[in-house]
Amino acid sequence: MFGIAQIHWSADPEIFRVGPVVLRWYSLCFLITFLLGYFIIRRMFRLEGKSAKDLDSLVNHMVLGTLIGARLGHCLFYDPAFYLTNPIEIFKIWRGGLASHGAAIGIFGALYMYVRSRQDQPYLWILDRIVVTVALGGFFIRIGNFFNSEIYGTPTDLPWAIVFSSVDTVPRHPAQLYESLAYGLIFLLLYAVYTRKRDRTPSGMLLGLFLVTVFSFRVVVEFVKVRQAAYGHGFPLSVGQWLSVPLIILGIVLLVNASGKNRSTASTT
Repeated sequence: MFGIAQIHWSADPEIFRVGPVVLRWYSLCFLITFLLGYFIIRRMFRLEGKSAKDLDSLVNHMVLGTLIGARLGHCLFYDPAFYLTNPIEIFKIWRGGLASHGAAIGIFGALYMYVRSRQDQPYLWILDRIVVTVALGGFFIRIGNFFNSEIYGTPTDLPWAIVFSSVDTVPRHPAQLYESLAYGLIFLLLYAVYTRKRDRTPSGMLLGLFLVTVFSFRVVVEFVKVRQAAYGHGFPLSVGQWLSVPLIILGIVLLVNASGKNRSTASTT
């Protein structure tokens, strides 16, 4: 039996509308993500003596990589049959549909293009710094999902269950808030590690921490989320969980490698 104190959530996804101009909570969360990310990366560049002139190019690569990767990831990972038979729908991003695994792949590709002409910013070096802001972005994006009443959880009778009124009358896990809180804590962890070590951070350590913590939590939280993929409902794990496994393994490899580098550096000092 469901409890009696569930919260009924019926927030309007739109903040305001003036004619054809609409500002949505989700769009605002994206904007906040890139603004805060810009200031964090700018501080890192200053602390490590990197050129501020590169920031505009870095931001452009990040925005394009995130949006293109997230959109293609949603289309190809979660409903390939529909989008491959209706390819024009891929471009209708305003209808929603972004995938974090696709965003990760898009960011990896975009940053590879960015570092090709910058010898002072190795690939792992820039990835280590960018993932700090990506974790913060996950915090805000999931809040945007909450305002949109999307990516919600499975039914539950827990006292903090939420009824998403635009979906149905069933109390559910607020899975978006679980993820938002987790990504916020992961951001604090990554930023604390960077602040303590700065340019002495072993190559790959922050990226490894990010991959292991974010996608391990993703595996756990998927058990209380409604599955998004249009296929695979009979699988023991969701599509999101299967996609998380190789990223967790990559993160472990990076952490082991970074740990070896750290011991090697300590032994020579």
